[in-house]
Amino acid sequence: MAILSLAVTGVFLRYALTQRLMEIPNARSSHSIPTPRSGGVGIVLTFLIALPLAGMLGAISQNLVWSLSGAGAGIALLGFMDDHRPIAARWRLLGHFAGSLWALFWLGGLPALEAFGMTLELGWIGHGLAVVYLVWMLNLYNFMDGIDGIASVEAVTSCLSICLIYWLSGYDELIWPPLLLATSALGFLYWNFPPAKIFMGDIGSGFLGIVLGILSLQAAWRNADFLWVWCILLGVFIVDATFTLIRRFLRGERIYEAHRSHGYQFASRQLGSHFPVTLGVALINLLWLLPIALCVAMQKLDGGLGVIMAYVPLLILAVKYRAGESEHRADG
Repeated sequence: MAILSLAVTGVFLRYALTQRLMEIPNARSSHSIPTPRSGGVGIVLTFLIALPLAGMLGAISQNLVWSLSGAGAGIALLGFMDDHRPIAARWRLLGHFAGSLWALFWLGGLPALEAFGMTLELGWIGHGLAVVYLVWMLNLYNFMDGIDGIASVEAVTSCLSICLIYWLSGYDELIWPPLLLATSALGFLYWNFPPAKIFMGDIGSGFLGIVLGILSLQAAWRNADFLWVWCILLGVFIVDATFTLIRRFLRGERIYEAHRSHGYQFASRQLGSHFPVTLGVALINLLWLLPIALCVAMQKLDGGLGVIMAYVPLLILAVKYRAGESEHRADG
């Protein structure tokens, strides 16, 4: 699958150059040269081709195939249109909620949550929260796709980590969807690794966000701890994006307006390169978040406590790298 994704992205790169589908640097960009965008089409097509095939072979349930393919394709199409001609935020958000509702319909909503020794059956309130969760996951992934390789590396490391966790905890049947997503993202990473030859675009970032969110909820139906496991593995993106959004909201800024005030963006400017930040994210995921997530999955650690342990150092990093601060103040 990685080879197919690599090949599709390479073909699309030539198309983007021919059609001048370029990301032009501006005052809010983290790049300095025009670069083709929408390369995430390689991830999308590869995953959506493999998904029904895995379903026909019985490796993935049909309900999950419908959930992932319907929501994923819809969000990807919306992102591709937005990459070509910007769509108003309200219409994008409407599409995000529609895709999330579709996904939750096939998943059966939000399962019972377990944390700190308690079980919570939230009913319809929980289903509503699950829709909001999916909408936030796809948007935060979009927000965090701002430097070379970071979104691809996050997808590859988190998906391979969860595959290892599923295998070690005896849930082998859950491995196939994240494995397919990891290999699809890996093929694209060849073209997107610093310095990037092509950007993922909204088609790729939104797609990855919604798919990862769906996989986390689907796994929670098999084992409630797996929702916390996924939240731990995706902690770098969740903490940076959420912390930044809250700080910008409290200052009265338009939270959907493009900006460069995420912690990872400040870090890349401070270090003078995208590579060390992207590498740092990979190391945090594998050396810090994976062991905590594994302890939760093996029931050596409560899920809620595991999230707190994982997130506190990430919050410290967010503060250190000024996530959410005014760009003029922080860079001045």
